Amino acid sequence: MLLKLYPDNPNLKEFRKIADILRNGGIIIYPTDTVYAIGCDINNNKAIQRIAKLKGIAADKANFSIICNNLSNLSEYARVDNGTFKMMKKNLPGPFTFILPASSNLPKLFKSKKKTVGIRVPNHFIPLGIVEEIGNPIMTTSIHDPDQVIEYTTDPELIHEKYNRDVDMVINGGFGRNVASTIVDCTTDDFEIIREGIGELIL
Repeated sequence: MLLKLYPDNPNLKEFRKIADILRNGGIIIYPTDTVYAIGCDINNNKAIQRIAKLKGIAADKANFSIICNNLSNLSEYARVDNGTFKMMKKNLPGPFTFILPASSNLPKLFKSKKKTVGIRVPNHFIPLGIVEEIGNPIMTTSIHDPDQVIEYTTDPELIHEKYNRDVDMVINGGFGRNVASTIVDCTTDDFEIIREGIGELIL
């Protein structure tokens, strides 16, 4: 299923349709403020396993991240000290993935041996609207293009063509970017950038 959403006048009924798919264990592809991503409800283990299989990795070893729709929502799923919170407030919503210590509210499949989680609050109405409608974060992982010249597929029509048999819905929010988020490790005293992406970190 390919669903087009318009930023000027998003249809709330469509967000309810997306939320129903996710609650029923569906997986979706959707735009973010960086690249198109694949995701599911963080509380549905079967859906997480489906995505891991699609990416060819073991779910318990995958570094999947979650999308929250604001900073207070985020603090339910990760432990954030005052200094980190202030830094994140300057940068979110935006094209960043912050690696933080996971809280006990996070489903076990998301916790790596290091007990950390990547958290995103993207500056894009579609993922934020989905999280708002479903009432909890969604899992997110970027779609990598196997072509080494083009890292990410940016055309939602082509994404649908490629993945329509593997996912329950592709959301067309226009062309995506082909550079991913900046990943910042916040588990030590220094905020270490472990992948340069679109986001320029403000300290």
